[in-house]
Order: sequence, then C-alpha cells, then structure tokens
Amino acid sequence: MRQEKTVVVKHDNFQGDYRLLRLAAPSMGPLVMPGQFVELQVPGLGDRILRRPFSVYQADADGLAILYKTVGRGTDAMRSIQAGDVVDLIGPLGKGFPENAQDKMPVLVAGGYGNAALYLKAKSSPIKGIAFFGGRSAEDILCIDEFESLGWEVRIATDDGSLGTEGLVTAAFDPWLNEQADPSKIELFVCGPNPMLKAMGDRAMAQNFTAWLSMDRNMACGVGACLTCVIKRKTAEGWAWARCCKDGPVFESREILWDE
Repeated sequence: MRQEKTVVVKHDNFQGDYRLLRLAAPSMGPLVMPGQFVELQVPGLGDRILRRPFSVYQADADGLAILYKTVGRGTDAMRSIQAGDVVDLIGPLGKGFPENAQDKMPVLVAGGYGNAALYLKAKSSPIKGIAFFGGRSAEDILCIDEFESLGWEVRIATDDGSLGTEGLVTAAFDPWLNEQADPSKIELFVCGPNPMLKAMGDRAMAQNFTAWLSMDRNMACGVGACLTCVIKRKTAEGWAWARCCKDGPVFESREILWDE
C-alpha cells in the first residue's frame, strides 16, 4: 500500500452519468492486482473528511484509471476535478481476484459499473471466456467493445429491455448455465450489487462451481480500522466478522454467511 500525490491526466464524461478519471501514479499503477481498489481524498467536501473507495478500472506503469458514476455528494464533488489537479490517493488496497484455476472456464458477471472492476481480470486471464453484464438500461452497460477486443464473448441483460435480454443479469446467465454439461468446470468472477452477488453465489453452491464475489460494502477507511465494512464469514466454529477492505473485498461464495 502506498499514499501518493497523483496528477490528474484526464477527467472526462464516459457514458451517460459515468465518468473516467485517469491518474498519473507510476509507483502505484504497476502494483495493482485485478479486483483491488483505491481510496481517493475528494477535494471540496469540507467536513466530509473520509476518503471514497473506487475499484481500479485500468492500471499500468504510468498510473491508473477509475470509472465511476455520479451518485452522491462525493462523486458529485469529483466533477470539479480537472486535468492537472493533484489529488491524494491510497492504494492498492484489499485482496483481489485469484489467478484462474487451470482446469476451469472463466466467466465474468457484472451489474452496473461492476464490470469496470473486472476489466483487469479479463485482461490478465490466460483463457478468454464469456462475460455477462446487467444494468437498468442500455446507458448502464459499459465497455462492451473493450471486453470483446480482449477476446471475451459478451452477453447483455437490461431491466427495461433496451439492450440484450430483458430482465436482471440472471435472465441472460441462467439459460447459458442450463446448457453446460458440467457446471463444476465453471469459475465465476463477480462484481455488482449485493442481491446479484448473493444470486450468483447461490447458483454456484447449488451446482458445485466456484464463484469469487467482490463484496459491495461501504469501505470508509480502506485499511481495516473503522470496521464499517464487516461481513459474516463462515468458520469451523460457526462464523466470524471479516473486513471487506482488508480480508476482501473478494471472497469465495462458500465463505459468506448472508443475513436473510
């Protein structure tokens, strides 16, 4: 983990309410592993002193990029950030996605801008599989061309039917899953809202395949100190608290004890 004053290289509209923030962070970018995140000190928030966590969309020797949606006060304040500004960043943080199992077929599943967190996984995967992206409408489906250019097949579901299959991402995923002769050969990498994560985890456990879930929690400090992001993790004795920012955010579906 590093704390770095980073220069904003580019900050533009990406699509709809989504924006792309590219930062020059040469000492941090090469360290980022797929599924890790960073904590950004957002300027202009006054008494709101806590950093904001963001998945890393792209990372290389020059720095990293964050793909985010304007949803609240923090991300709205980020709109004032301009190229040439200096922002304070901590990262890379957390435990990301593991390397692919050699005998498994990799499958990516994302809801909303969760696919931004899966891009580095798609890029580093030695085997190119299939990706399922879900969103409210066509405007919420991001980076199709980017994933396809890496060699992944992409299937889409939208709540309103404006792109791909109508319905949740499971409406596209389930028919494909039912066609698989041996589901145990599947390895899922998933990022998105909690109901989707649970739905994918339930399918993995029911059909005996592996699902790595990037948990959606408010990681206020990012370093395991504030305990705002804890989840229940199964143990031999029952369960124990786990910190998403430190012990995760990625967990295997069988580890998680969901609150019903």
